[in-house]
Amino acid sequence: MGHTATEAPRALIAGGSGGLGSAIGRALARDGWAVTLSYRTNSERAEKVASALRADGHSADTVRLDLTDESSVRAAVDGVPGPLKGVVYAAGPSIPLGHISKQPVDRFASTVHADVVGCYTLVHTAIPRLRETQGVVVALSTLAVHRYVNKDVLSAAPKAAVETIIHGVASEEGRFGIRANCVAAGLIEGEGMWHELLERGDYNEQMLAAARTEIPLRRFGAPEDIGNAAAFLMSDAARWITGQTLTVDGGYTA
Repeated sequence: MGHTATEAPRALIAGGSGGLGSAIGRALARDGWAVTLSYRTNSERAEKVASALRADGHSADTVRLDLTDESSVRAAVDGVPGPLKGVVYAAGPSIPLGHISKQPVDRFASTVHADVVGCYTLVHTAIPRLRETQGVVVALSTLAVHRYVNKDVLSAAPKAAVETIIHGVASEEGRFGIRANCVAAGLIEGEGMWHELLERGDYNEQMLAAARTEIPLRRFGAPEDIGNAAAFLMSDAARWITGQTLTVDGGYTA
């Protein structure tokens, strides 16, 4: 169900300028949310997404947010206008694929810090405002947490911790009316990470064709598939769903 302009709930989307984050922003705006899209360095891309939403009659703005800097997170969360009803963690570092035997320890450590500590800092900081609104948290995870994909440890391990954080919020903050869930994404065609994997040579057309045959629905996902899943979990239709991970992967983990 949508919302009128006067009662539009506000959501802060960390990573809102990225492929999946912007898809979530579009889905939430369609459902009547006002959205604040965060960026770390690329303000132009974030503003382009926000401008397109405003052109369609939605309420959208942008904010700079560096998840590795607690003061930046505090400023962004405190600066969100009006009651804060929702927080989405759709951020995360760019990661190369590689076997555990080949990934350097310092790369693993920096990835864990960026993704896990970044998510924790955002959620920890936002909880007081979400208590005021009986708000909702959604964080993006990966199917590799639930069916390990070789060479994907830099995604799977941090996202397993992200899921634990979110499930912990659901358990601890439910008494204040806060809900918290995850969306574990499968292979999503066309989003930013997809292009990076192809450009780096982590995937090629032969590998993608083989991966497609392992998906029961025989196709890769689209950013909108993740956006729609997140919007559902943010909606009143999911008001008795918390502490869960919704895997959106075309059946890969079935």
